[in-house]
Amino acid sequence: MIYIGWTTVLAGLIFSRKSTGGLTATTALAATILMVAGLSWLDPEITPLVPVLKSYWLTIHVSLEAGSYGFLMLGAIIGVLNLIFMITLTEGNKGKVYRMIREMSYISEMTLIGGLFMISIGTYLGGVWANESWGRYWGWDAKETWALVTILVYAFILHMRFIPGLRGIYAYNVASLFGWASVVMTYFGVNYYLSGLHSYAAGDPVPVPPFVFYTVASLITLSLLALWRQKVVGRTT
Repeated sequence: MIYIGWTTVLAGLIFSRKSTGGLTATTALAATILMVAGLSWLDPEITPLVPVLKSYWLTIHVSLEAGSYGFLMLGAIIGVLNLIFMITLTEGNKGKVYRMIREMSYISEMTLIGGLFMISIGTYLGGVWANESWGRYWGWDAKETWALVTILVYAFILHMRFIPGLRGIYAYNVASLFGWASVVMTYFGVNYYLSGLHSYAAGDPVPVPPFVFYTVASLITLSLLALWRQKVVGRTT
């Protein structure tokens, strides 16, 4: 979690160094990640690594995979901010607000491209490690499958602009927000609710926390309000 917080700041400094809004999203997100890391929800006990993890591939593969999450998460947070900006639209400020939304969306797209490159390369190198450890490159293990799902989700999001009806800024920001669910499933869901060769990263199965449902409902409401406000103002991006 601390490493993901670091990559989030790195993404912000690379892509948002001249954008006040982008840096605001970066600092808020990094602070939240570090707060979660400090809550001690995870088992702090340090145990010996299983034999398969005693490899230099651990540093290479996991660094790229986990590092990409910071880039992709920053895109999701920027999506939230843009939807909030859309809700504040009025006839008097829509020109300024739309300029800000476009700028933030460009930054979001750059961070998603960086995150997609990292997770794609990390997954490919994970296959090389799997061949050395298990004798095959790909086995449709739960973790492998969800890593592939995440790659496909973000590849689709970044190509939405080529699809009529899905090329608007509103559609992109909503997709970048809810696309983060695939990362959450890959990082947390697989470990706690599915089994496979990556079971050394598993935790005790627990019910889905209620705040997850409240968060999803809040984000859906936010998205609908942003769409409604754009229609009221008379312009949809």
